[in-house]
Amino acid sequence: MVKKGLGRGLDALLYDNTIESNHSGITMLKLLDIEPNKAQARKNFNEVALNELADSILLHGLVQPIVVRKKANSFYEIIAGERRWRACKMAGLNEIPVLVKDVNDLAASEISLIENLQRENLNLVEEANGYRDLIENYGLTQDEAAKRVGKSRVAVTNILRILKLPKSVLILVEDNELSYGHARALLPLTASMSETELFSQCKSIINNALSVRETEHLVKVLLEGKKAVREQSPISKAYYKQLESKISITLGRRAAIRQTEDGKGHLSLAYSSSDDLEQLLKSLCGNAFFNNDDSE
Repeated sequence: MVKKGLGRGLDALLYDNTIESNHSGITMLKLLDIEPNKAQARKNFNEVALNELADSILLHGLVQPIVVRKKANSFYEIIAGERRWRACKMAGLNEIPVLVKDVNDLAASEISLIENLQRENLNLVEEANGYRDLIENYGLTQDEAAKRVGKSRVAVTNILRILKLPKSVLILVEDNELSYGHARALLPLTASMSETELFSQCKSIINNALSVRETEHLVKVLLEGKKAVREQSPISKAYYKQLESKISITLGRRAAIRQTEDGKGHLSLAYSSSDDLEQLLKSLCGNAFFNNDDSE
């Protein structure tokens, strides 16, 4: 039974509001002896939500202790509950109840990721990074990682694909400016667009409040446009080479044509001296080009 802590110290209220009994493995630790896990998936902590949690802890106590493990430096590393630890610091507590676990790095990462997924609403990018860490740091397959966190392999695979987007776009996803559906729709563009181009398209999607379906249509149109340019390019190159050769023969100088994907471009003509430049301009604009004309 949970005891009421009216009239007693806050630490006593905190302890009584956790899972009772020393047999449960709960112990009290100083906050200064606890440090966060730098490798945990969650990187962003909402200050407003932390303040609300701190107020709740002051009023009701820490309902569930955080989970830690002892490190070689005599400190305790958080496995699960960094938000609660931060909120307790904001609330001005000196000691908090903890559950000490003797686990290896892989188990600690699994517990941390699972709690974040189930309790603390990781954003999409943090979730994807958590899966990637399990796979890359501990040699798990996508299927093994999925089973360990209670997800389907397809779900984990799809979320991991988001990390193919450039950093500037992932920041928009982290900030909830782009949804998971938008992010998935944009993936095909990573093979044909630079980061700057893709980011520009993302800002346009956001500014115009495009739905996921509208974004998918936009991506299809953009890809078809890229394909058309690629299909025309071999013919265009041969054609422009012919034009350059004809210009060089006609004007007696080297010529170069450069065209961009949107059909625009520029023509450059070489000259060897100021006299040669004057002759070139006369050839292009007529012999009267350099005549003084003072008429109105």
